Formats: sequence, structure tokens, C-alpha cells
Amino acid sequence: MRADVAGIKKNIETVLLAELFLIKYINIVKAPNETKNIWWLIAIIKVCEKSIGSIKNLISKNTCAVIVEPIQGEGGIITPQKGWLKQLRKLCTDNNILLILDEIQSGLARTGELFAFQHENIMPDGLILGKALGGGLLPVSAFLSNKEIMNHFNPGSHGSTFGGNPLAASVASKALDLIYEDNLISNSKEMGEYLSNQLINLNLKIIKEVRGKGLWIGVELDKKVSAKKVCLALMCEGILAKETHSTVIRFAPPLIIKKEEIDWAIVKIKKVLNDFI
Repeated sequence: MRADVAGIKKNIETVLLAELFLIKYINIVKAPNETKNIWWLIAIIKVCEKSIGSIKNLISKNTCAVIVEPIQGEGGIITPQKGWLKQLRKLCTDNNILLILDEIQSGLARTGELFAFQHENIMPDGLILGKALGGGLLPVSAFLSNKEIMNHFNPGSHGSTFGGNPLAASVASKALDLIYEDNLISNSKEMGEYLSNQLINLNLKIIKEVRGKGLWIGVELDKKVSAKKVCLALMCEGILAKETHSTVIRFAPPLIIKKEEIDWAIVKIKKVLNDFI
């Protein structure tokens, strides 16, 4: 394996994984037969703090990659402070480490940019996509990287039984076309700002915070309120939302949503939340 490509080393590697912007790191050991690109997951070792400095302290000569969501979905639409991803990008570059971004949820116009990392004007070494890539029709996922990195996979060394399915690839291609044909990026940004402002303007004590980007919004509720019960009540009113971490409601409406539809939803949301006060 070439040693001059970021993150590509031999024998023992460490991958840093971010969860709620707390970094867990995992030792990865190469298979004993020295077959390239085969790795075994050994153990989660440590959790560190939010700061870039704490991530830096975990980096060793065996660190090959950092994997992080630019905005964390299951964590409750957690957005890092401005500049955090730029600092992480620089840290990885300075230490010859791959920066891999998981944009399965945040990617493809959801946050008001094609990809969430574009809000920070950075470029990852690897990008993980899925969900919206299938256009709501078929399950499709993909890993994107540059030729220098991907050339470390020899033909047949990495694949899956159903990988490269022609129908799924065609669906993914059309889903990408529609993002631009229907101006979904700009609509996500504009309607996302409108929805966020409308939620803030409800001015209910039960709402502790409204956060997110584009049409991916988290509403943090008072700890005394069950977000799951609120979501079930919203469903009865015709609104689908998903709770996480017991007190956060996640709103991810269709990227084609219009202002009048948001106005309709806000009336329903206010009605439901008032019932929990």
C-alpha cells in the first residue's frame, strides 16, 4: 500500500468516530493474511470532549481516519459551532488523516446546500450517501472519494451482492437530476428558514430551542414533555415527525414543500403543543 495517501497505512489503524460531537475511537486491525482492505473491528476505547483539541489528543501514528456527521441526525439535529468542521478538516490534513463525512441524512439538499459540508466550504476525503439518493423509491447508498484513494481497492476486493444494480443506479441518477430540475436546494434553504422562524415565533414555554439548517429542524422540548407522545399526537393531526433523545422532535418535510403547507402545519403543531402545556 502506498504510504503517501492520507490515512493509508499498514497493520494497525485507528478510526475516530464522532457521536454528538463527542469522539469515540476504535482500533481496526488488518486481517492476518495481509489481504488489502480487509479490516476487523476490535473495540471502542474512549470518549473525548467536544473541542478540536481533545480530538487532536487522540490522534496517534496509527490514526487513519475521522468519521463524522456534519450535522448529527440521531443526536437530535446537533449542529457544530461555526468553524468546527474547518478546524477538523485542517487537523486531518495536517496529520495526513482521511476525513470521511456521513451525509446519509444531511446530504442531497436537506440542509439548504447539496451537501452539509458546503456550509463550511470544506472538502472531505470520503462521503457516505444514502436515503434520499434512492428518491424514495429504492434503497440506494454510495461511498464517494477521489481516484487516488479509491484505486487502493482492486477489482473484486470490495463489493456487495446487490451493489451496482442498474435499476438502483438509474433511480439515483434521476433523483440527483430532480434536485436541480426542481430547484430543491434553494427551496430547502428558503422554506427551512421560514419554518424555523415560524416555530420560534410560536413563543411557547414548552419549546426550549429550535435548531438546524434548511428543511432539517430539531425542536428541543421541556424535559417534562415526551417527544414521542407529541409525535404521536402530531400524526393524528396529519403531520409525520420523529422523536429522538426523548425530548427532541425532528422535522424533515418534503423538499418540495410550499409556504402555505408550512402555514397549515404550524397551526397543527401549535394546537398539539398547547395540549401538552
